[in-house]
Amino acid sequence: MEEQKEMKLKVDKTIWKDMFRYLKDFKKDFLILGSFMIGLAAMDIGFPLLTRYAIDNFVAKGDYEGLTRVGILYALLALSLGGIVFLFIRRAGKIEMNIVYKIRKDAFEKLQRLSFSYYDKNAVGWMIARTTSDATKISETVAWGVVDLVWGGTMMLGISIVMLLINWQLALITLLTVPVLALVSVFFEKKMLVSYRNVRKINSKITGLFNDGIVGAKTTKTLVREELNIEEFQEVTTDMKKTSVRAATLSAGYLPMTLFISAVGTVLTLFMGSNLLMDGFLTYGTLVLFITYARQFFDPILELARIYTEMIGAQAAAERVMGLLHEKEEIVDDLVVQKEDYGKIHGDVTFEKVSFYYKEGEYILKDFNLTVKAGETIALVGETGSGKSTLVNLACRFYEPSEGRILIDGEDYQHRPQSWLHSNIGYVLQAPHLFSGTIRENIRYGKLEATEEEIIEAAKVVHAHDFIMKLEKGYDTEVGEGGGMLSTGEKQLVSFARAIIGKPRLFFLDEATSSIDTESEAKIQKAIEEVLTNRTSFIVAHRLSTIKNADRILVIDQGEILEEGTHEELLKNRGHYYELYTNQFVEEAGKEVLQGKVG
Repeated sequence: MEEQKEMKLKVDKTIWKDMFRYLKDFKKDFLILGSFMIGLAAMDIGFPLLTRYAIDNFVAKGDYEGLTRVGILYALLALSLGGIVFLFIRRAGKIEMNIVYKIRKDAFEKLQRLSFSYYDKNAVGWMIARTTSDATKISETVAWGVVDLVWGGTMMLGISIVMLLINWQLALITLLTVPVLALVSVFFEKKMLVSYRNVRKINSKITGLFNDGIVGAKTTKTLVREELNIEEFQEVTTDMKKTSVRAATLSAGYLPMTLFISAVGTVLTLFMGSNLLMDGFLTYGTLVLFITYARQFFDPILELARIYTEMIGAQAAAERVMGLLHEKEEIVDDLVVQKEDYGKIHGDVTFEKVSFYYKEGEYILKDFNLTVKAGETIALVGETGSGKSTLVNLACRFYEPSEGRILIDGEDYQHRPQSWLHSNIGYVLQAPHLFSGTIRENIRYGKLEATEEEIIEAAKVVHAHDFIMKLEKGYDTEVGEGGGMLSTGEKQLVSFARAIIGKPRLFFLDEATSSIDTESEAKIQKAIEEVLTNRTSFIVAHRLSTIKNADRILVIDQGEILEEGTHEELLKNRGHYYELYTNQFVEEAGKEVLQGKVG
């Protein structure tokens, strides 16, 4: 998993440059926000100067008229300050929400385009965390970090210039604390970065456990895994608690340290300034100015220290989000290919010396050859791991051959856009997945322009119409998340209707009847016979009784064809297929006898 890759144990400027380059669309917003913060900092610097002017020119002389003018100016500045604060908070909030939106939109789009291999390598919880907690962490840090960074930088620069111009000796006393703070930051940097990365990793695990616990609730109960799952979850959350406390402790130690250093700087400024005042080198107004500036100078330092801590915490999130966004798509269409219109597929499929491996050298298929004519039905049988589903995935171009090529209508499908092939495919999985929404919305999921007549026709073909009409709301029935409001058989029938509504030329059934009841299987079997007519079809079969009418049955073992022929031919040969069929027949007959006795 990507999560386990080695990471640098320091603040990585490259990551943040990459992140801000990614956020270049917000350049105008950041410039406006920056101008607000510069104006705010200028006003914050101006207040002490106004105080110094009032003390030295009006307080000492008891000039109430002058103090009144200064008071009015103070009030006007305060009103302006309030207006700027309102504008910058509004702008920063807008930037934060837009960043979250952009990251989530781009991450979702990326996940939609990534090849199947990416989903094989990464857990669901890991992917969900990238678009939720990580996106939020980054947006908060970037939006409000820029606010404090520009304000803090402007404050420190402006205060430094003013202090140096007024009294450079006293200014140096205040500025001497900066390198001390830098050394403290370096000390805490690596420790905090490691801790926050660990927090993000464990958070992804927790998200995954929640997902597994909800999706697999029935399995958990049937296997009596509740207590074991609770123990596992408590173990991970306890680890999360300890790691979070460790990270919080480091942050808690860092900020008080900077507070102490800033307090020392203020005391030194007061002590040295008082000596200069008593020696006649400083006015009361200037001493108040320097003490105020000493506090103001350390406020942005503390803010920058906080930003630094936030950046360390957010860097782990930024690494993972940018890692996802930069993930290369293994199957990419050529730009020239995308622009061509290749028309409808006829249905000829050819595997030409196809080899495939997930890890180099560990072949699932080796020099595999197969020619399927348009309209022919091919059934694939064999033990688990024999390569049946791999053949289907390659034919669908969910994966591409490591060696050799696959031809559709005589043309290498890598010279055609993926959409050309996929729009001509009907695919039904062993574990049917329905999307939240109504039955109608699920059936027309791949053909949004489908008419009501087409939806009903598709449902009737697969014998789903009758059960749908028995539901209170018919086609407007909500299926629930993942189709949880319907039975497995009903979900399979709906997914079957969804697959055929687009009238595909190629049809793939991957153990589509293995997880449903006998009654539903009988309905689907009737539908299969009607649907597969004049369509090129591949059936991965668990129940061999469902493939009797296939034009050819291929017995696959370790990526090779052991036997090939019709159902009758293979039974006559009394080979591997005969053995599989008779064993399954005896097993199913035994189940029926047992069920009869129980009944």
